[in-house]
Amino acid sequence: MLLAIDVGNTQTVIGLYDRPDPESAESADEGLLDHWRIASDADRTADELAIMLSGFLGFHGFSWDDDVHGIAVCSGVPRVTSALREMAERYLGFDPVIIEPGVRTGIPILYDNPKEVGADRIANAVGAHHLYGGPAIVVDFGTATTCEVISAKGEYLGGAIAPGIEISLDALFSRAAALRAVELVEPRNVIGKSTVESIQSGAIYGFAGQVDGLVGRIEAEIGEATVIATGGLASLIAPYSATIQHIEPWLTLHGLRLVHAKNAS
Repeated sequence: MLLAIDVGNTQTVIGLYDRPDPESAESADEGLLDHWRIASDADRTADELAIMLSGFLGFHGFSWDDDVHGIAVCSGVPRVTSALREMAERYLGFDPVIIEPGVRTGIPILYDNPKEVGADRIANAVGAHHLYGGPAIVVDFGTATTCEVISAKGEYLGGAIAPGIEISLDALFSRAAALRAVELVEPRNVIGKSTVESIQSGAIYGFAGQVDGLVGRIEAEIGEATVIATGGLASLIAPYSATIQHIEPWLTLHGLRLVHAKNAS
């Protein structure tokens, strides 16, 4: 089985896959046995990560030695990347496949400096092109809200990066003393009748409108595209977007297992 690990700036998502041939998968969750979400803590050591992951595996009766034959990682936190690499080498006896320069992804990166592209953005592009072809746009609702653009030829063209939903709201609440954190749910009306409803309206419909605006401008450059949403808040915003067509919560993990298949010895 394969552990696919997506390390974001705020949270880390871990998926356990049992399917040996990801190229034949028809959805991102096909073969996904279980998944876990933990805080991205740069202070965790390799030993602490090993204890945590072995505990997750134990819930299903699996073990490091008998069941895990590969690890694929994309990470935006260098210290966590290093700890995961050390963990794999020490406890499993093999190197993890980490999306970084020199790793085969199967997708040309047409960025001015390809090394600047985040590993999760590459994994999203790989997963989206496999499932939907191109042209395609991936909207990832994470710490940042990102748009990845994939051409009809399967090239990574670039994209857009905007402040994410949670950090935007955190900034609002920290700067406005009269406002407080609220639950992000759909309000009764677009025109809020209370401060809580007004914040909910601005967040839900405002971020959906932001995505629609970006997608519209991107499609003006590349033509009509398939639009896929992923990330922790995708299911919250996507229903209110006029342009998002598919929600794939595990798209990044699927991209990781495809990259792993291209690089595992």
